[in-house]
Amino acid sequence: MTPRTALSLAFALASAAALAAETPATEEAATDNPVTQAIADFRNGNHEAAIASARKLAEQENPDALFILGFASETGQGLPVSRADALAFYARAAQAGHHESGYRRALILLNSSDEAERQAGLSELESAAKEDPGTAGRILGEAYLRGSIGGQPDFAKTVEWWTRSAESGDAPADLLLARLYSGEFGFPDKVNPDTALTFIRAAAEKGNAAAFLPLGSRLLGSPDEKVRAEGLQWVQKAIDQGQTFGHYVLGEYQEKQLHDAATAASHYRTGAEAGQPDSMVALARLLLTGQGIAPNETEGMTWLKKAAEAGNPTAHLELAGRLGATEKPDQLAIYRHLLAASKANLPLAQNELGLLYLSEALGSPDPLAAAAWLTRAADAGLASAQNNLAALFERGVGVDKNLEKAAQLYTQAAGQGHAQATTGLARLHALGLGVPLDLARAWTLAQFAVDRGDEAATPLFKEIDQRISDEQRHAAKADYDRLRASATSKD
Repeated sequence: MTPRTALSLAFALASAAALAAETPATEEAATDNPVTQAIADFRNGNHEAAIASARKLAEQENPDALFILGFASETGQGLPVSRADALAFYARAAQAGHHESGYRRALILLNSSDEAERQAGLSELESAAKEDPGTAGRILGEAYLRGSIGGQPDFAKTVEWWTRSAESGDAPADLLLARLYSGEFGFPDKVNPDTALTFIRAAAEKGNAAAFLPLGSRLLGSPDEKVRAEGLQWVQKAIDQGQTFGHYVLGEYQEKQLHDAATAASHYRTGAEAGQPDSMVALARLLLTGQGIAPNETEGMTWLKKAAEAGNPTAHLELAGRLGATEKPDQLAIYRHLLAASKANLPLAQNELGLLYLSEALGSPDPLAAAAWLTRAADAGLASAQNNLAALFERGVGVDKNLEKAAQLYTQAAGQGHAQATTGLARLHALGLGVPLDLARAWTLAQFAVDRGDEAATPLFKEIDQRISDEQRHAAKADYDRLRASATSKD
């Protein structure tokens, strides 16, 4: 193994894709490598010693030492942050043949506000791609995806460079293309599951272990038994590589597709005992409900708590719900679980936390905090949160009263079939609050709310029906029949 390989960085995606690391990622270096100790010191946080060693070696133009100095200058680890110094050290290291330094230098230039520097970064990457189409092409694709080149995300250029990278044998580029065609980076009009599957398979067949589970999971969803059998093989390969989430995938396949809860429980237990949090939650659910396994509330709760301790947001939410159902709920414990799940961006938890803040369970209500958490859940598209937040805007609780905003939120939630939101929107139309007064529309919406099971909609519907004219009622019924037929056809 060469010293240069030993200091190689792992290239990975952050938001779209990013060439970054908190510390240089290294493999075991040869003992005769003069920069080995500096690398070890830097990785272990002993930056002062690492920098001292690197400075001496840099006088001999040692590329790895120059890279350490560049990285330290870029990130502020061991040296003051200095863009100029980072660029200079990276340039010297790249000149000495250190590819990663050239890539990091190019990315710094691409992120510049100066057009000339951005073009210089582009030129350096395009030049590097002639010798290293895999890594350089992958980075160029990222740059086009982010809009670092040209100012706007460029789907075609992203595909072009990632394809070049993949064709050169770079498996991570295949995975990026799969994610791109799965819609993970935007471009909803370009989503193509079949194309995504093709690239996932390509990555897996190149030996990229990160592709084993995604490929296996997709194949397990096939109606073709032979395809599912292949999927099981890929999942097993992932498990053999130490990917414990594979046990959860097998359990879910047995439970959801084959309807074999007993076998599913066995897979979940294997995953749980291996420390996989999703498997812990799934096993707990079966233990608590007695599906496929003898019910055992004590063991089920134990696994839920272990999953929560491992940071699983679903476990925190489930524990909050179960604590809330006890005779004397521990409100502080409920709050802590909901907060943990909410911070992990679980919309259901954010909605429940918002409602908790509105109640007096924690002492005095905190409408401002409630509105903040409900907003996050509503922005994530959760219908119940949209309805709850709409009610706050309608009443001016925790937010400035805004009937137009309330109507918008009720509309969003009602569009997802939320019964209470449908009632709320009907009420606003009946009164002309935040929306034009429209009794026919109100009648239609109230009827839908009744159909959807909101008891409060029945008296509202009767009230509207008494106010509406025969002509308006006729139009409303026609609109109701049309919308109901449309909804039925979609189902």
